[in-house]
Amino acid sequence: MVNTVILDNIVFNMDAAELSRHLRIPDASRHAEQLRPLLLEARTIARPKALYRVAFIDSKGEDAVIVEGTTLTSRVLRVNLDKAHRVFVYVATCGTELEEWSKSVRGMLERFWADTIKEMALHSAIGALNNDISGRYRPGATSTMSPGSLEDWPIEQQRPLFAILGDAAEAIGVRLTDSLLMVPTKSVSGIRFPTEESFESCQLCPREKCPGRRAPFEEGLYERKYRPGTR
Repeated sequence: MVNTVILDNIVFNMDAAELSRHLRIPDASRHAEQLRPLLLEARTIARPKALYRVAFIDSKGEDAVIVEGTTLTSRVLRVNLDKAHRVFVYVATCGTELEEWSKSVRGMLERFWADTIKEMALHSAIGALNNDISGRYRPGATSTMSPGSLEDWPIEQQRPLFAILGDAAEAIGVRLTDSLLMVPTKSVSGIRFPTEESFESCQLCPREKCPGRRAPFEEGLYERKYRPGTR
């Protein structure tokens, strides 16, 4: 597909000490000894991947934008793309290899570790994706939004997002289920866009004690910036 970049040679080299710290496992503990061979096996298998498509905005409505002929409905996304003409539609994944490997892991604790390893592989894919966009296109400061991260842009918007990507996601082994979840499970999709003001969906989410929170909730932000009629 034109303007699509596939990254399928991403290095996943997390070491045991780093993973132990992330899991809060003491280095000299029995659990640390059990973790090391599991990580070694995972590193041998892991093939995290990512892809993105450079897409152009056709038009903008009150609460929607049309990107490459596909309508994305979200007031927040529309406002965030107010000055944008080009976006990067992306998918990143831990890879089918780790997904299949994790199914063979036995033991509740070991399966939890395997799930964390897949998450770390996904982070490697996201890092490679961001670095490639920055190095190849130099868009300046950017932010991201993902379907399902806000009530304003629900998980149902995965369908048009994947429509923009066409068959490209299949090239890295990612598919969308009937329930709109991605397989492999440790995958993420979204839009990266240039912005003068840093944005995180967390700023508009009041959910407390969220383990994935990247920014504090900003009460009143929606009313000031995103409520219809504010711009």
